[in-house]
Amino acid sequence: QVQLVEFGGGLVQAGGSLRLSCAASGRTFSSYSMGWFRQAPGKEREFVAVITWSGNGTYYGDSVKGRFTISRENAKNTLYLRMNSLKPEDTGIYSCAATSRRTLPTRAYQYDYWGRGTQVTVSS
Repeated sequence: QVQLVEFGGGLVQAGGSLRLSCAASGRTFSSYSMGWFRQAPGKEREFVAVITWSGNGTYYGDSVKGRFTISRENAKNTLYLRMNSLKPEDTGIYSCAATSRRTLPTRAYQYDYWGRGTQVTVSS
């Protein structure tokens, strides 16, 4: 079993930066690929980024590519999402998720565990 809790959300001006973290509990954290998703009111959940268990493989959604960086510190059971050049359209609830798949999943149904999410609001 894996439990996930997100931290670091808040209000930031357009063009600014923010770093989210996801604290995981469970003895098998390093065996999971980890992803970030986001969802705004009235919109469907959107894939943001994913990282392999080793941290050597990453993949990003087109809307955040070049601006966001996903990373992990397995020794600290922590996942990160560094967000730069933020835009108002980045606003939403950001959730971290874990999957036992040995790939780079981009669909929500491919993930087994989810955090509650943290709100990110980008003002224009």
